[in-house]
Amino acid sequence: MAIPASVSPLPPLLLTGLAGFLLLGHALWGWIPILDSANLAFHEAGHPLFGIVSDRLMVYGGTLMQLLMPAACAWEFYRREQRYSFYVSLIWIAENLLNISHYLADARAHRLPLVGGLDPEYFHDWTEILNRWGLLNQDTALAWLVRLGAVALMAWTVKQAWTPPDGEQR
Repeated sequence: MAIPASVSPLPPLLLTGLAGFLLLGHALWGWIPILDSANLAFHEAGHPLFGIVSDRLMVYGGTLMQLLMPAACAWEFYRREQRYSFYVSLIWIAENLLNISHYLADARAHRLPLVGGLDPEYFHDWTEILNRWGLLNQDTALAWLVRLGAVALMAWTVKQAWTPPDGEQR
């Protein structure tokens, strides 16, 4: 007799492994090569897309698009009741938050290489955003909070994956 997929320990185990790999990758390398290259494409596409709406929104567009893509996937999987795909999308959001926290922490230091370079014509997104908000001196503290939120989202998602749906036993 086959074990129904909804009660198999394999999906939660794989999700736990994915979260662990992403956390380890960020701890060791600061980024995940293939995934963060795709995330960077979404980020960069967000600038001109949000710039169509408003020049002031353009600087926010990168980070917003970087979060909106996995959020749209999460919404669609939730709507279709595809539980583990929804959880993978939440892990993707959390991984993006780890990436964003890395970029946010660099707002004053400007050590990270940027796609457009760093010259008077081009601003580091988070330098510009935090300057607008009067929070530039808080870049590393804010980055720490975003990182904490990312880890909390991953932990909550993994916990949910191991929690059987109502009426099912594991």
